[in-house]
Amino acid sequence: MSTKGFYKEFEVFSKRTHTAPMQYQFSLLAPNKEIALVMAQENFMRREPAVDIWVVQRGDIRKMSQEERQSLQRIDNKDYRNTKGYGYLKKKWRHYEQGMLDEQEIMSWGGKKKG
Repeated sequence: MSTKGFYKEFEVFSKRTHTAPMQYQFSLLAPNKEIALVMAQENFMRREPAVDIWVVQRGDIRKMSQEERQSLQRIDNKDYRNTKGYGYLKKKWRHYEQGMLDEQEIMSWGGKKKG
């Protein structure tokens, strides 16, 4: 019996708590999805708690083509949605603080000079 093509590649995802997002964990080789799930469970039971495990055959995962990825680029300028535009405020605040009155200036108003 030939072992070529006997094992399939599976990707394993898990969820630590009921409210946590599903996260990618690792890949494994198994003859079918049932054995892949058992192998994933055995791996997780020794390492960390999990409330849910997904096992997906790698061949069933569809990724975007280069043309499809280009469609994700922004068509119009929406930089105003990014908070990086507020970086100038730190410099502006520093300039404002430097222009504030210091103790020596305030004391000079009373005609008394400090020490």
